[in-house]
Amino acid sequence: MAMPKKRVAVLISGRGSNMASLIAAAKNDGYPAEIALVLSNRPDAAGLARAQSQGITTAVVDHTRYGKDREAFERALQDVLTAHCIDLVCLAGFMRLLTPWFVGQWQGRMLNIHPALLPEFKGLHTHERALAAGVKTHGATVHFVSSEMDSGPIVAQAEVPVLPGDTPETLAARVLEAEHRIYPQALRQVAETI
Repeated sequence: MAMPKKRVAVLISGRGSNMASLIAAAKNDGYPAEIALVLSNRPDAAGLARAQSQGITTAVVDHTRYGKDREAFERALQDVLTAHCIDLVCLAGFMRLLTPWFVGQWQGRMLNIHPALLPEFKGLHTHERALAAGVKTHGATVHFVSSEMDSGPIVAQAEVPVLPGDTPETLAARVLEAEHRIYPQALRQVAETI
């Protein structure tokens, strides 16, 4: 008998291109996870319409309603995740720093994708920083979320070459292709083991 699929929520703030790669992977019969919910902190996130067009349930918890009270915002997020019986959370361009309280709720069950080969280039503007540093390889990392930004255990990485004449935009496009490849693989690996 087939194992029941893990119910995954994808948290987005924008267009959700990594979300789309996860949705596509989850449509395969043997894939151990289903995208049960797409949740955004921005009502205008383009990824919400993309998810709805694929028949996926969406929800919005607008962070601006909570002012500076990050934990109140996260408790509202947690309520939605609980209501949808979510097993795993995937961050896909979710532009909010999460508190230790929320991270603790999802310890070992929340993944993030980062456009660099961690531990190099944590945080923002990774492509500009990689080019400025003169590195020969750059890439993407899927990792478990910990309370320290971009520091959790690594699940998967993919390298891309840095080419002569690269701009942040050309490098970002190559890294994004790698992200779309490794995020579904990493989710499969985690979904099979929890």
